[in-house]
Amino acid sequence: MRLSLAVAAMLPILTLAACGTSTTSQEEGPTRTVKHAMGETKVPMTPKRVVVLDTDKLDTMVSLGLTPVGAAQAQENQAWPKYLGSALAGTKAVGTLQQLNIEAIMALKPDLILGSKFRQAAFYDKLAKIAPTVFTERVGITWKENFLLDAEALGKKDQAQQLLSAYGTRAKEVGAKFTKLQVSIVRFMPTEIRMYGPESFSGIVVGDAGIPRPEVQQLAGQEDKRFGKLSQENIAQADADAVFYSAYGEAAAKSQAEVTGGPLWKNLEAVKSGNAHNVDDEIWMLGIGVTAAGKILDDLDKYLTPLT
Repeated sequence: MRLSLAVAAMLPILTLAACGTSTTSQEEGPTRTVKHAMGETKVPMTPKRVVVLDTDKLDTMVSLGLTPVGAAQAQENQAWPKYLGSALAGTKAVGTLQQLNIEAIMALKPDLILGSKFRQAAFYDKLAKIAPTVFTERVGITWKENFLLDAEALGKKDQAQQLLSAYGTRAKEVGAKFTKLQVSIVRFMPTEIRMYGPESFSGIVVGDAGIPRPEVQQLAGQEDKRFGKLSQENIAQADADAVFYSAYGEAAAKSQAEVTGGPLWKNLEAVKSGNAHNVDDEIWMLGIGVTAAGKILDDLDKYLTPLT
């Protein structure tokens, strides 16, 4: 009887201790409210364990001097972008952009998740139960707005605005030398060839620099001005004073080798004059951030300077 009474007396203490532990582990601390593509979310003032779910957000984190604890890959088992250096050496993979590994995300115990409604809307509810989750609306064309929104969630918006301003200034400085040249952007995909228009990431960077594009690559007749399709037969539409081309993955690289080894490609004026340049797809197509944009400007400066 005495033992029963002793246990009963201890129960309230044990209950309080358990509650205290639970409260401590879930304690949020100071937060900010961020408006985003899925609504409004309270995020930590200074998030420490961030998981990112798109390639632009890798660039964002590194550009702001941060490292995500986890990230989705563009393709399964793909290495992190080389152009971002060693900053992502400790970042864990959490699936691919459209096939997230929810268990892997949970295991990392994030305090903030950054994703994209365009790619991951179906995962939002699950993610939001794991940690505060902020989604940008689209990818590519809105890369600057996305950068600022992600930076706001990270508590780094002022720094992001400074980086964008510096990028814009440099773009104009680089491009001012090349206003009489036309630049073509081509990407080889596993099953098609694309010419990239003014609303693609690389197209926006070239546009910010004020460097002209071939008329056909303005995609005036299309609602979606990110890219148009090419075939080997109409590859002449890829021609310009300089052509910048890349391939997405191994299968696309094989297609690229076949096309660029063929007579129609070799007949392009840019190819004949030595002004067709095979560039890094991770930078020109997948980077979608301020660091990648700066490296595109590096390529433009390097390869176009001999033509002036």
